[in-house]
Amino acid sequence: GYFQATKSNDEFVSFAVPSGNFGNICAGHIARMMGLPTDCLVCATNENDVLDEFFRSGTYRPRASAETHATSSPSMDISKASNFERFVFDLLGRDGARVKQLFDVDLRERGAFTLRRDEFARIADHGFVSGKSTHADRLATIRDTWQRFGIVIDTHTADGLKVGREHRRAGQPLLVLETALPAKFAATIHEALGREPERPPGFEGIEDLPKR
Repeated sequence: GYFQATKSNDEFVSFAVPSGNFGNICAGHIARMMGLPTDCLVCATNENDVLDEFFRSGTYRPRASAETHATSSPSMDISKASNFERFVFDLLGRDGARVKQLFDVDLRERGAFTLRRDEFARIADHGFVSGKSTHADRLATIRDTWQRFGIVIDTHTADGLKVGREHRRAGQPLLVLETALPAKFAATIHEALGREPERPPGFEGIEDLPKR
């Protein structure tokens, strides 16, 4: 993606990543540390906005099952991101004792932790920003993308596109990671566009095939 969007290694790009489990965006963080010319890593969440809350406030509070919403971008319906601790380890200078205090003591005893002010300030140095997208946002973004470009995007990609646009910087490419086929979320696509999404080759009429 970087090479498709740039003409020289002097150019910087930003990536918007729909995120629930903090996996792909953690990979982006590692690539940035390895030298990929990346400006911003945009963490896009849905209504389960634990990660957005952290990047805005420095407080990490995983939600209980009863507080975790079932949404139209279900792969992001996660309240405790299993890859997140890896990023915090880097954020805190790979201080294992401090990470243990936060994740093993504070999180277990209080259900949340909050970074110190100096620790929270380091997030900007790592290029992270964040935002939240709702069901209404997804419908509007899917509809807008179809009307402007004739492209149907899935619900998770819509989250990434909506939040990515909020952090886009003039003159700099923003790459939004597309995460799934629209056909997997046909009900929401129909709600947004009034039509069924196209299916990939080989899946037409699959309901009529023998079931085993």
